Amino acid sequence: MRKIIVIGIGAGNPDHMTVQAIAALNRLDLILIPRKPGQKDDLAEVRRDICRRFLTNPDTRQIEFDLPVRAQQDDAYRQTVDDWHAAIAGAYAGLLDRECGPAGTVGLLVWGDPSLYDSTLRILERLRALPETPLAIEVIPGVTSVQTLAASHRIPLNMIGGPVLLTTGRRLRQGVGADAETIVVMLDGACAFTTLPAAHYDIWWGAYLGMPDEILINGPLAEVSERIVRTRAEARARHGWIMDTYMLRRRANA
Repeated sequence: MRKIIVIGIGAGNPDHMTVQAIAALNRLDLILIPRKPGQKDDLAEVRRDICRRFLTNPDTRQIEFDLPVRAQQDDAYRQTVDDWHAAIAGAYAGLLDRECGPAGTVGLLVWGDPSLYDSTLRILERLRALPETPLAIEVIPGVTSVQTLAASHRIPLNMIGGPVLLTTGRRLRQGVGADAETIVVMLDGACAFTTLPAAHYDIWWGAYLGMPDEILINGPLAEVSERIVRTRAEARARHGWIMDTYMLRRRANA
């Protein structure tokens, strides 16, 4: 039976690779490295750098492939994502058939941790559901952008005994409960924090976390919101892509 090992590689710094992840890397027969057509090659290059630094098994092959592109987002968000995941599953199936024997071990290097706002495991379940594709899956956890954000800003995520809400920019725009004391927001391409009552929150924002180009901004949301929006736009234009995460904390007088 084929086996796929899903390896969390951290938020962008190769030093985030754990001992467990490095050991798993060297058990692989094949590593699949996705490229995003039409975009800069930085994300694939991080994966290549990890292989250059930590891969010592001379028998492990690396195959690069173009990741299917998600259709332009519209009102049918879930259907768009579902179709995209189906296309990626089809790409994986084709690669496994062409490049991997029936008992091979294949590695997927996943940004951050496979359990947190990443769909690799959901996509692989589509393959496991196919009778002609028997598949075993192993997961190696990784350092998340949430942990890296807190470390870079040198702050704890939670207040004493307090909860932490993990959500997306899309959901933040729909509103948060009055008891949401600490909010960590991921996958926000439209600066949803600008829709909040700015006087009620402090923010800790970071982009390219753990990487040489890391950018950090923090302070009262009312004072730094416009600066974050401007800095984010400039960085995206300069790099051609951006990954950012932020934490909001409700102010005591809110």
